Amino acid sequence: MKGRAVITGADGGMGSEITKSVAAAGYEVVMLCYDAKSGEACRNRIAQETGNEQISVRQVDLSVMAEVKRVAESLLAERIPIRLLMNNAGTMCTHFQQTPDGLERTVAVNYVAPYLLSRLLLPLMDAGSRIVCMVSCTYAIGKITPEFFTHGKRGSFWRIPIYSNTKLALWLFVRRLASEVSKQGIIVNAADPGIVSTEIIRMDMWFDPLTDIFYRPFIRTPKQGAATAVHLLLDELPAHTTGKMFASCKERKLSEKYLNHPQMDTLWSDTAHYLQTHCGINLE
Repeated sequence: MKGRAVITGADGGMGSEITKSVAAAGYEVVMLCYDAKSGEACRNRIAQETGNEQISVRQVDLSVMAEVKRVAESLLAERIPIRLLMNNAGTMCTHFQQTPDGLERTVAVNYVAPYLLSRLLLPLMDAGSRIVCMVSCTYAIGKITPEFFTHGKRGSFWRIPIYSNTKLALWLFVRRLASEVSKQGIIVNAADPGIVSTEIIRMDMWFDPLTDIFYRPFIRTPKQGAATAVHLLLDELPAHTTGKMFASCKERKLSEKYLNHPQMDTLWSDTAHYLQTHCGINLE
């Protein structure tokens, strides 16, 4: 085995493709899944297809920070170094849902959970370890307002802006985390999968069938969407490839605004403060 890999949302559309590629590359894989039954079925299929039996499933609800902390502590207790961490899980809630921690659910799953999981697992990582976060091109329309944590956005609920806000937040986390761990040689990057046909695309609004018809020719398969993340996890990368965003397996050139966003540092500290005051989790 080449080492341990941890993958969130590992039984989903892109998650299962990423898990399969990482398992085929010879890593022991820990699949973090919301549904244990679905996770086990996916695990068995991938083990059979790859011949890698070193795949396990751990159930976790990423919308609940105590659950994220629990699964991280179980990994820490095993003291097995982590070579790859793939923050793949994501959601786009169609209506307002508040978690037990007072977070809007999309914000909890898409941003706060990968922030917390990554920071908690850092003691198991060293030079050469890689962290990849699944972002989206919608980061470019994202805005972080004071209502971000509790409601996702200012004003009434609307799923697309909230989703975009979480992807901007996750990108800012990638940039700041890459800077934080650069001296340790840990590599942190973001993967934009494009528009992918997964369960996150929900047809619940009256205009969705029209949207579906318009965008369908441009929608990628889960395997195509997963390709960039797999590239960042497994392929040899040029020196100093950290704190970058990739799309279609190529580095995306970003404006200065997104390379040194004015809210990058404040969001990092505000998230830590929220976790401490509302979830009882101290990261400092």
